[in-house]
Amino acid sequence: MTEPFEPDDNTVTGPITTVPGRSGDDLPVIEAEEIGVEATWGHIYGPTSLTVREGGVTVLVGSGGRGRTALLLTLAGRMAPSSGTLSAFGRTDDARHLFARAAIADVDEVDGIEQTIRVSDVVTEQIRWAAPWYKWVPPSRPADLERICRPVFGDLALPAMDAYVEELPELTAALFRIAMANIHRPPLLVVGGIDRLTRVDSAHILLDRLIALGRQQTVITADVNGVSAGHGVRDVIDVHNLTDHEFVQLEAQERT
Repeated sequence: MTEPFEPDDNTVTGPITTVPGRSGDDLPVIEAEEIGVEATWGHIYGPTSLTVREGGVTVLVGSGGRGRTALLLTLAGRMAPSSGTLSAFGRTDDARHLFARAAIADVDEVDGIEQTIRVSDVVTEQIRWAAPWYKWVPPSRPADLERICRPVFGDLALPAMDAYVEELPELTAALFRIAMANIHRPPLLVVGGIDRLTRVDSAHILLDRLIALGRQQTVITADVNGVSAGHGVRDVIDVHNLTDHEFVQLEAQERT
């Protein structure tokens, strides 16, 4: 049985579970079989089956909306499926186990940041949340921004400490949210769709940065049109049944 992953101040990235006799090339981190979510007011998504292999970036191809968002939340352990089987990190149907090993970013329902707040305040808040309850955390400094954001931003310019979040360019804002959510760098990182960015070149840069993170973590994201596999994109998976049943046929007609 895998020991629970508990990051500390020295953690760079979480451990990746291995299974004797299996290579990392074919090791599934997540296996979903016919999973779906139903709410009291109706169908959200499913049934959906997919396998996410260890390392690199897995891109889920499907229409944006509440169904795709709910699927990403499920794959990050933030939502339990109503039906089907979800195995992750050696356990089956254990959302809390998955939750402890996953970060989720750029999904408004989870990590939406108040717009009228400065970058420095967000960094301070995240450091305090990540610290033990008894540890006093002073206001963040530029060195904290560099330490937390540089792995995500790479060579790109970091936001200014005194900048308001609402004033950040869309790519900078997306990368900043990823950096804040990924502060402990657990084994799995789930990121809201790269198609959320309005500029194509920004979406390409975001994907490049996710590929860089995929060298140390398993990264899952989504895109309505899909991307080409290779060069760090591990798998591109068409995901069906992400919309209300009544819209499935119409969606299929629009794609033909």
